[in-house]
Amino acid sequence: MLATVESPLKPADAVLDEVCLAGDPWAKVLKQGQILRVVDLEGNQAVDTIFYSAADVGERYSLTHTIQAQGALYLTTGSVLMSSEARPMLTITADTCGRHDTLGGACSCESNTVRYALEKRTMHSCRDSFMLALARIDEGSEAAWGLPHLTKRDVVSNINFFMNVPVTPEGKLTFEDGISAPGKYVEMRAEMDVVVLVSNCPQLNNPCNGYNPTPVRFLVWDPA
Repeated sequence: MLATVESPLKPADAVLDEVCLAGDPWAKVLKQGQILRVVDLEGNQAVDTIFYSAADVGERYSLTHTIQAQGALYLTTGSVLMSSEARPMLTITADTCGRHDTLGGACSCESNTVRYALEKRTMHSCRDSFMLALARIDEGSEAAWGLPHLTKRDVVSNINFFMNVPVTPEGKLTFEDGISAPGKYVEMRAEMDVVVLVSNCPQLNNPCNGYNPTPVRFLVWDPA
């Protein structure tokens, strides 16, 4: 049974409360000490997420440093998300799902083609969503925060919140039905100013979303 920890924070006290529709991108700057909650509204959704240092976007979430620091492949309460400079970026402070993937990566038109079929190439993917969010930042939309130009090369390895990617005894990855449920959430505290870049996964070819992508909710609280 997965260990879970609930949060004492109340949605009414949040300084930000937004819903991201299925398949859409979402991006925000989280200030040091602020707490971000990601809520799986309908269950079985996968939320692909990358973090960058707002002070220097060349410093970003690192899969390898995070796995090494935890001594574990999966993330849950107490896990520290590490940067490419081996510095703490965020700490997971509450988690009612119990386990989050670090290895599955983000779907792309190329991976959809290789894994599934040639006609899947035109399907919307997480990499498309990431690129759309970066383009909006670069165009100076409401999501722009004076960041330098970010490109396709800046779309690095990501976390898949709520996604179930077991590792087989042979060392292979499998994409399985989710372990989340409606209303489950993960909450994390920013240890530095960070840019949060999200693709609310549109994948329809494997069970990571239950073949039915759904909305997620983001809440932010200021430090107590």
